[in-house]
Amino acid sequence: MACEEKGIPYTLTPAFPHSPEVLAIHPFGKIPAFRHGDVELCESRAIVTYLDSAFPGPKLIPAEPRAGAETDQWISLVNSVMDQTMIRKYLFAYILPKTADKSPDRSAIEAVLPALQQEIALLDKAVAKTGYLAGSDFTFADVNLLPILAYVVQFPEGKAAISAAKNLAAYYERHSARPSFRNTIPPPPKR
Repeated sequence: MACEEKGIPYTLTPAFPHSPEVLAIHPFGKIPAFRHGDVELCESRAIVTYLDSAFPGPKLIPAEPRAGAETDQWISLVNSVMDQTMIRKYLFAYILPKTADKSPDRSAIEAVLPALQQEIALLDKAVAKTGYLAGSDFTFADVNLLPILAYVVQFPEGKAAISAAKNLAAYYERHSARPSFRNTIPPPPKR
């Protein structure tokens, strides 16, 4: 999405976590891994910081101190807390359940729902001000959050929670129509 937003040509090479191609760049074998000439980076924040500094186009990490700090704050909150709740616990209870028959792990889903709903309410309040997660422009905070929401809305409790959060629902509807999102929409999870 960052490349699309900034108008940077790119080649997306599909690779699995822990594959030799990914391990050559990311010491823990995680996605994303990035290569531009002799620059090799891993982790979204580092990659987008490089792209934002090395290429022209709209700034995704604002230079103005307050807006930049708010963007960093939301990137950190989403990566350290919300990703754990929304992806590692909620989504994985559906797509990587630890049940004997591999059916969705209803006990894990029910256990994470209060945190999921609390975080969605927090996001709803945050985007109510300007229609963006941080500041009054589209930033890396939005780029970072949108793919997570794209997965959450594919499952019933997540879809219901986001639909009930008026501001967040409008935010997601508006920004998921962006060409950068539509051109890079995450693949549906295997169920």
